[in-house]
Amino acid sequence: METKDILYTRQDGIATIKLNRPHARNAFAGDMMAAFAALVDDARLDDEVRVVVITGQGAAFCAGADVKALATGNLQRSTPAQTRNNWRNTTHKIPRALQALDKPCIAAINGYAVGWGMDLASMCDIRFAADTAKVCMGYVRMGVAPGGGGCYFLPRIVGMARALELIWTGRWVDAQEMLEIGYVSKVVPLDELHAVTWQFAQELAKGPPVGIQYAKRLAYRSQDLDLNAALEMNELVKVINWTTEDSIEGPRAFAERRPPDFKGR
Repeated sequence: METKDILYTRQDGIATIKLNRPHARNAFAGDMMAAFAALVDDARLDDEVRVVVITGQGAAFCAGADVKALATGNLQRSTPAQTRNNWRNTTHKIPRALQALDKPCIAAINGYAVGWGMDLASMCDIRFAADTAKVCMGYVRMGVAPGGGGCYFLPRIVGMARALELIWTGRWVDAQEMLEIGYVSKVVPLDELHAVTWQFAQELAKGPPVGIQYAKRLAYRSQDLDLNAALEMNELVKVINWTTEDSIEGPRAFAERRPPDFKGR
């Protein structure tokens, strides 16, 4: 699904999904939710893509959903059943698509990330932030609970107590505090964010795709398993890993003192 409001590029094994509504601080509107989820699925199914980067155009990462209708009081209220189905069929397609993405996903937070925008950053595996970036779980200001899976993702990143404090207060968090509480892995000057993110993504893209993707799946699944179940899953993964050409290339390249050339098979 193509839309001018989202830019999709692929280069050197890295797919970049960039929100492109800078005039609205990259707030989601119209069919953008479905288009975004479709692009994530495209990246997941594309064997040439090894890493996904999500970012925003201009001064914002994502201002969440377009709330102009709320502000003007013209929002058409739906029945409870319609509301539930609307969320399932639009907004929640994105967290489900990103959860199904076995490939590394990096959020490059270039500016404001508010409400659903912060949820989107939280759905990614790793977050880098510009030193001017700020995030806010602003749902409370709209009188509602988080709607993009924030109550699921945020506690897993910063812990339950910290997550609830940010959700309940809806206060702004600057880049330095994001780093201190472990929400982001790195803070860099805005003009260096793209280069730093790209360098890290390239490093991952040159790694063994099968090993990296299974490591991601093991890490997430292990959070919901006891030790024995996690180890049993790990044993099955090792059976698969040791049948790949990459598992031969890695030790061979090490012995020959050269960079490995991983093929993903």
